Amino acid sequence: MSMERRMVVAQADCPARRVPDGTPLTIPKDTFVTITQALGGNYTVTYHGQMVRVDGTDAAALGLEPELLSFPEPSDDQISEEQVWEALKTVYDPEIPVDLVNLGLIYSLDIDQSTHAVTINMTLTAPGCGMGPVLVGDVEYRVRRVPNVESVKVELVFDPPWQREMMSEEAQLETGMFF
Repeated sequence: MSMERRMVVAQADCPARRVPDGTPLTIPKDTFVTITQALGGNYTVTYHGQMVRVDGTDAAALGLEPELLSFPEPSDDQISEEQVWEALKTVYDPEIPVDLVNLGLIYSLDIDQSTHAVTINMTLTAPGCGMGPVLVGDVEYRVRRVPNVESVKVELVFDPPWQREMMSEEAQLETGMFF
């Protein structure tokens, strides 16, 4: 979903991450921001002259419809791998309206049940992608919402290099890269 530029007022303190370095910050309540892009359930806004990214799950703080990312109450203290993959499928490339899993950017996922830690190896569509830190932040933020996850570590790896053949057929069709 994309939208035209519009100004909104923060209804509550709103967590955000600066683009492109991913530094966390808070947009204070009653602050005017300009929405420049809405893609994959996340928002890119201009705040005090900086471009920042607001996770869609925090959109209510900007007076927008929040993206819901909820999981059933766990029956034990284990992390569900299925729920981690579900969370990863809600993270979209900021320039391509396809999630990271279907883009083939998630190379591996390791869950340490004893420490409630998740380690993810992922790549980018291009090694020089300036949005890498923001995508890493998006992954960490969404996976932390999975029940029983206490820590998330994301490693950016570039071996093997990403190729369009790593995309799901659905993603290739959606982007016109299926041939």
